[in-house]
Amino acid sequence: MFGEEDIQDSSRLLTPIRVLVPGTGPRFRCGGLSVALQTARLLSELRSTQVVTYRERELGYPFLEDVLRRETAPGEALWLVSWGFDVPQLIHKLKGRPVAYQAHSSGYGFDLPPGVPVIAVSRNTLGYWGDRVPRNPLFLIPNGLEQKWLENGARPRSNQTADLASKRSIDVLVQQRKSSPYVLHQLVPALRKNGLRVEVQSGWVDDLVSLFNSATVYVYDSAEYWRGSGVSEGFGLPPLEALACGCVVFSSLNHALVDTLTPGVTAHQIGCGSLRYDVQRIEKAVANPQRWQAPIRELEVLMDLSSEAVMQKRWKNVLNQLQSCADAGGMSPSDQLLMSKSTWRLKWEKRIRLVLARASRLLASH
Repeated sequence: MFGEEDIQDSSRLLTPIRVLVPGTGPRFRCGGLSVALQTARLLSELRSTQVVTYRERELGYPFLEDVLRRETAPGEALWLVSWGFDVPQLIHKLKGRPVAYQAHSSGYGFDLPPGVPVIAVSRNTLGYWGDRVPRNPLFLIPNGLEQKWLENGARPRSNQTADLASKRSIDVLVQQRKSSPYVLHQLVPALRKNGLRVEVQSGWVDDLVSLFNSATVYVYDSAEYWRGSGVSEGFGLPPLEALACGCVVFSSLNHALVDTLTPGVTAHQIGCGSLRYDVQRIEKAVANPQRWQAPIRELEVLMDLSSEAVMQKRWKNVLNQLQSCADAGGMSPSDQLLMSKSTWRLKWEKRIRLVLARASRLLASH
């Protein structure tokens, strides 16, 4: 672990940092864009940082092609790419320049050149790249909750008692995007038939904190959405945001969600066994949310670890390690870069060793 003095000394190097996004307009609005912009904001408090667009030219933001024409490689900037399907193309364009991949989802199918660091936002994604490129520098910086969730979320705290049942106008909140057909077409109607106040949020909401604060139970079932997309749940902020607002969370347990959700403790599995079982448990949670909420102490620890202050400290540490790696030639294309053999080659070498070992035993027996 690097000390604080080392971090401060090296934070003046590998400057500036350029965070690449396709654009910042409504057509690109999603969790990935929010995380990229949040990352840029946190990094800007540590080093000179720019958001650079590469699909659409936008007022107030430099455009990738213009920057590359002005600056010859390798340049002084550290480039941060993150946009799933665009990553291979962007890394190719940035060849010869320091570049790191902030990995959200896994399963896109591409490989990374040797020496390209991976900064994963979840342990699920970290494990994926730890298997796929085990010789590349690997780091973990989970996504953090914006301060508004920590300050304004109406969750129970150790120094107060919350009476959710009498204060919340929505019994069950569901966000339409990423929700399974099961939740939308079977669970929601069943809950409404039993008299519960269910809201399915589908459009843009300016104040999500207030919306989540109004709900007793939050349902998030993204497993089928991501299985159908062929990639993974990169981090799963909505259930964490719901916990920050004191909701009882019913969620699928796919991919990165298990970084923060423990079934039966911080959340409860949705789509579990039968529709009747789901309805019964949600009705009980609405009637007595205190018995179904995450334990206050565990919730407070989870919120502390998810704060932007903690994320910023992690970025300081990772930037320091990236600088050391770059200084030792661990990020520049060269014959000295460590790299792992391909999967097919490893399998064939194992088969050859087994054949040779069997032949040796046969010879010895004669």
